[in-house]
Amino acid sequence: MDNVHQLELIDKIRRELKDLEQSQTAVLKKLSQVVAHNLTLNLELLNQKLPDLEDKMDGNLSACKELSEAFDAYREKFFTDNKMGQQLDPTA
Repeated sequence: MDNVHQLELIDKIRRELKDLEQSQTAVLKKLSQVVAHNLTLNLELLNQKLPDLEDKMDGNLSACKELSEAFDAYREKFFTDNKMGQQLDPTA
């Protein structure tokens, strides 16, 4: 696989990681809504389980962000190391 095709695949993965991060954010927001509704209901089952679930979801979001940032750095290094600016724009 040549560098241009590798960069295209890297960029596709990068977009998918960003989408995953946004999805995790949406799940965490939805969970926060459940927590807010339970403030009114005050159900013991939810009082016991929701804090652990929130911690796990927050951890997942943090892991997604960290991976996304690390992959962004990998992409930039790949781009620079392989002089992709010149390959994609020969006048550069």
